[in-house]
Amino acid sequence: MNKYELALVVNAKIEDDARVATVEKAKEYVTKFGGNITNVEEWGKKKLAYEIQHMKEGFYYFIQFDAEAGVPAQLEQAVRIMDNVLRYLCVRQEA
Repeated sequence: MNKYELALVVNAKIEDDARVATVEKAKEYVTKFGGNITNVEEWGKKKLAYEIQHMKEGFYYFIQFDAEAGVPAQLEQAVRIMDNVLRYLCVRQEA
């Protein structure tokens, strides 16, 4: 099992309930594909470095999890088509 981190930038113009549901859906994908979530960090609303889809702010979330090597590819494929996710990145953490 490797350690990974999924970074999500979620649309800041949606309701709080929809934003929480988006993050919960991403967490469900992690467990569905065989990952084990170890930590979830919410950084809150931050200014984006550049405008994305006419938005200047987004909510940042970082989900750390343990999983096999094939899980990040499956996870990115699922997160790519999620509504309200502006950007995502899944990286392997150093041991």
